[in-house]
Amino acid sequence: LLPLSGDASLVPVAASMRNGAALAMDFIATNGAMQDNITLTIKDTGPSAQGAAAAASQAVSEGAALILGPLKAEQVTAAGSVTRSAGLNLIGFSNNSGAAQPGVFLLNVLPETEVRRSMGYVKSQGRRALAGIFPNNSYGQIQQSAFQQAAADLGLRIVGMYNFGSEAEAPDVVSRITPTLLAGQVDTLFLPDRATAPSFGALLGEAKVPPGGIQIVGSADWNGDPTIVATPYLQGAIYPSVDDAGYRAILPLYQQKFGGTPHPLVTIAYTAVILANASALSLATPKYDRALLTAPGGFNGRDGVFRFLPDGRSQYALIMKQIAVGGAIKVDGPKL
Repeated sequence: LLPLSGDASLVPVAASMRNGAALAMDFIATNGAMQDNITLTIKDTGPSAQGAAAAASQAVSEGAALILGPLKAEQVTAAGSVTRSAGLNLIGFSNNSGAAQPGVFLLNVLPETEVRRSMGYVKSQGRRALAGIFPNNSYGQIQQSAFQQAAADLGLRIVGMYNFGSEAEAPDVVSRITPTLLAGQVDTLFLPDRATAPSFGALLGEAKVPPGGIQIVGSADWNGDPTIVATPYLQGAIYPSVDDAGYRAILPLYQQKFGGTPHPLVTIAYTAVILANASALSLATPKYDRALLTAPGGFNGRDGVFRFLPDGRSQYALIMKQIAVGGAIKVDGPKL
């Protein structure tokens, strides 16, 4: 289930994911060591929750054994209500952990996973005193909650948390946090919002907060952003990421068959199809049993090792990257 129509911002993402699913089916068909266990049907949900529920209902009526998708949280919730009522499992593509529940699994990197990975890394580097700057929106709230939980779990101290409603409020936030930073009370600054991170970096530089003394930590959303890479103050900042190897492996196959450059979520669609085809799941009785889907050992997908939790959330083995001249380099290997 993918939003292939109705929202110009989602259609290219959905098209990349549809094409990624097709590449996975090609791989299954041509790999002599792999059984071909599934038939894949693509359904357009449009951009609405109602469209997702309708597409899920149609799939159930046609005998689907497993639903992959949709993409957005509200659509996953709507489709999940349908599949749960039918006794089926759904593997959705949202990164909003609020959409997860037993039987509705999220095959995406969730804030809880990425923030804990980052905080665990900074702790291993001897850092203990944290501050965070979060936007006043649903993304910021999820990130802030994950930040608080990870700090509590890892025994790290939060010195301050700051919120902003728009980029225009960034100077005020920086003026409030600067005395704390200059006094050496904070050794790690969490700055997850990709769109505003360059502005905050520039403002911190203007405030004469020494670069390098404070470890700036971004989010997985930072990955591949050219503006962040080009912001001098953010040189040396770190952020969590899936390993790019899977995307790089798909890229030439995608370009040969479809042309263009796929959205990074192409790897998640590819992984979902390979997972659905796995004999241990697709030939089990019942098919796609929850106990099998939530096996602690997890699975190996295009983005690396991952596992599903009984509550529907996922955990990924993420790497840590550091902003360097011209791009980002891996500074720590994949860890759950």
